[in-house]
Amino acid sequence: MFFRMIVYGAILAVVPAADGFAQVAESEPLPQSITLNQKDTGYRSIWYMNQPSHDQYVYKYSGGLGTYCAKHRPFAIYRPEVNKTFFCYGGTTADEQRHLLHMVSYFDHETKQVPRPTILLDKQTDDAHDNPVISMDAEGFIWIFSTSHGTSRPSYIHRSVRPYDIQQFELVSAVRIKDDQLVPIDNFSYMQIWFRKDHGFSAFFTRYGYPAARTICFMRSDDGMQWSPWQRIAAIHQGHYQISAVGKKVAGTMFNYHPDGKGLNWRTNLYYVQTKDDGHSWTNVQGVPLALPLTSVENMALVRNYEAEGLNVYLKDVQFDSQDRPILLYVTSGGYESGPTNDPRVWTVACWTGGEWLFRDITSSDNNYDFGELALVSDDQWRLIAPTESGPQPYNPGGEVAMWRSEDAGRTWQKQKQLTNNSRHNHTYVRLSQQGHSDFIAFWADGHGRQPSDASLFFCNADGVVFQLPRTMDSEFATPMPIVSSTNK
Repeated sequence: MFFRMIVYGAILAVVPAADGFAQVAESEPLPQSITLNQKDTGYRSIWYMNQPSHDQYVYKYSGGLGTYCAKHRPFAIYRPEVNKTFFCYGGTTADEQRHLLHMVSYFDHETKQVPRPTILLDKQTDDAHDNPVISMDAEGFIWIFSTSHGTSRPSYIHRSVRPYDIQQFELVSAVRIKDDQLVPIDNFSYMQIWFRKDHGFSAFFTRYGYPAARTICFMRSDDGMQWSPWQRIAAIHQGHYQISAVGKKVAGTMFNYHPDGKGLNWRTNLYYVQTKDDGHSWTNVQGVPLALPLTSVENMALVRNYEAEGLNVYLKDVQFDSQDRPILLYVTSGGYESGPTNDPRVWTVACWTGGEWLFRDITSSDNNYDFGELALVSDDQWRLIAPTESGPQPYNPGGEVAMWRSEDAGRTWQKQKQLTNNSRHNHTYVRLSQQGHSDFIAFWADGHGRQPSDASLFFCNADGVVFQLPRTMDSEFATPMPIVSSTNK
């Protein structure tokens, strides 16, 4: 690094090193009033909708979206040092369903209880695209990255005052290098943040209008305060969505693209790029060097040309096996509108074998925005937890949650267990815990698919038993109660 940084509360002092840059941009004090550090009375998810469809499905997508969206990662992390799973989500107030609050909490695996969640901040919006994501550094400090949907609202980075503690957070005056200056990081969208002890923080995110409508980017940091220059990964036509992950020695991202002239609801093709040196160089999966940003539809990162097949591509998850070979999970469909017209919505894994991409279908579901993630028990034993089964609001996002399994590295799949049944609302956006403990492997919300509703939060253990987090709490701690799937109301 070229600078030493000293943080006094929320004010950043930048001290040039002997070989530092010629100019330094000043960093203004951050508004600490944005940080609430208050305790809530229970666990409630925000309800959110996007794009009225003026048909029986009412919206393009909607529901209890406290763990939305697909391009936000991760939401939960297990730390064996304290035997707790820490998590964040988009919550709401006790008397409103659509007032976004950024929430942080944990599940204690020893006591089997949760505390009152901490209200970190009021994002001043009803847009669940502004949901937070969580990270934890080697010392156990909890980092919360508060994203924004585009450039009209600011983004924030918070760090816990004490390791493994959710009681108090403070704003971080994060800066990045731009044109030989340090400039504040105050806006980012679709943040995906990964910490590895020997690599620091790796962040994949989106910048609107940089130069594409949605330009996907990368940056890294040793300490979470000073970050590298923003590196554009791709800016093809109108831009991209991306899903990233890190392995032992690799960081990689898959993405689709928005063709010019079709609107942002059309997303197609499947691409993949990776770095083994923290962003200094990038290659495709075969190791062929790539010059970023990618700007052509046909390029060496293309995994499959779904545009030629007339299919949309909805990204779900990336995982790496023990040999750092990528596994891509996504859904294809005939179009963006809800309803049977665009069936089938096919869940597919693309697995790199070391010599070729192997494509295998898992199942199908009834909405493009059905969402789940993969758990790799071993290189051969894989699990998918997702709302693949039709729910009480069919063809709206989510449904009933099922666990699927493969015992042959994704080549064949069987439904192992249905986790929810006869639900009142659709279950949505199942997120797996990083380094997950068997007591708490997946985390999600529910909500009505066609009208504003209350929305609750759930998690499940490795056996598929589902627990609901308490909507109201009369004491400082509470024990989540298992739900009985046959009478889940």
